[in-house]
Amino acid sequence: MTTQVTGDEVDESMPPVHDDAPVQAYRVKSRKREAAETILPPLVLGVILIGCWYFVSYVVLDESRRFLLRPPHQVLKVGFLDWDNFSEILDGLWSSAKVALTGLTISIIVGFFLATIMSQAKVLERAIFPYMVMLQAIPILAIVPLIGFWWGFGQRSRIAVCVIISLFPIIVNTLFGLQSAARGQHDLFTLHHASRLTRLRKLMYPNALPAIFAGLRISAGLSVIGAIVGDFFFGQGDPGIGQLLRTYASRIQGEELLAAVIMSSALGVAVFLFFGWLQNVAIGKWHDSGGLGT
Repeated sequence: MTTQVTGDEVDESMPPVHDDAPVQAYRVKSRKREAAETILPPLVLGVILIGCWYFVSYVVLDESRRFLLRPPHQVLKVGFLDWDNFSEILDGLWSSAKVALTGLTISIIVGFFLATIMSQAKVLERAIFPYMVMLQAIPILAIVPLIGFWWGFGQRSRIAVCVIISLFPIIVNTLFGLQSAARGQHDLFTLHHASRLTRLRKLMYPNALPAIFAGLRISAGLSVIGAIVGDFFFGQGDPGIGQLLRTYASRIQGEELLAAVIMSSALGVAVFLFFGWLQNVAIGKWHDSGGLGT
């Protein structure tokens, strides 16, 4: 015979059930697992790459040819722990970083403007887009003399190279994002007689944010490359990291050369991570970009 408890009848002899402890333990375990999955793979791969680096330096290369790839500890000692060398690399990196930031800022302004007007009229898109593709397809080496004739061989030419290299991804991704809003959402705005500016501000740009930040992250890395490439060809003004790379290569200073390459890569990674952080601040995690592999 069973007894049913109805209404306000409560068996006070039953102990209270606490579900918070298992949930908290699960959350802590999940966070630790997520941190391990984030940190361990690149750490393990980095150890493998350093091991391969040592293998090439000491096994593949003869001692007389070891200047082609100095071992990591010598690069650390000469390129990073020697303050005279490291400070020179930092000064060149700062000069290139200013050029990259200026060029990226110009690219963002011009790219947003062109993508916005192209999204408002198909005729403008058909008129402008082919020339943007041509600009992207032009080999930068082919127009280096023209850039030097027009803007000199100093800072402005380096910025121009950055803009040329980093402009196209911003235009393409921003335009794709602005055109990605669903037709039903556009119909809703049309039903409420929304103006073009209201539609652009409240519908098209919010929908375009994930694509915009994807373009920014690509162009951020390209702007660093553009600054370094510009340093190779335009040597007037403050020496950038590109000029240092050329100098170290001509003098066969392998340790300083590798240290400068590592710092150049670190600058590109830092700019890329900054825009990734900015994306999380701006749009959070409402956009599922993890894919099926997570």
